[in-house]
Amino acid sequence: MAKLQITLVRSLIGRPETHRKTVNTLGLRKLNQTVVQNDSPAIRGMVNQVTHLVEVKEIEA
Repeated sequence: MAKLQITLVRSLIGRPETHRKTVNTLGLRKLNQTVVQNDSPAIRGMVNQVTHLVEVKEIEA
C-alpha cells in the first residue's frame, strides 16, 4: 500500500480557519514538519484543500 509523505512548506498565518483545521488534522503542527499518512481518498481530499500550503511525495511502504 502506498503512503504519502506530507510536508508543511507555507505558514498558516492569515489563512482561513478551515485550512488551519485541515492541516492540523493531517498531523502537521510546525513549518517544515513532515508526516507519513496512508494513501486514502480522505487524506487525498484534505491535501487537495491545502495544496498551496503542503508538499506531497508518494512513497512505497
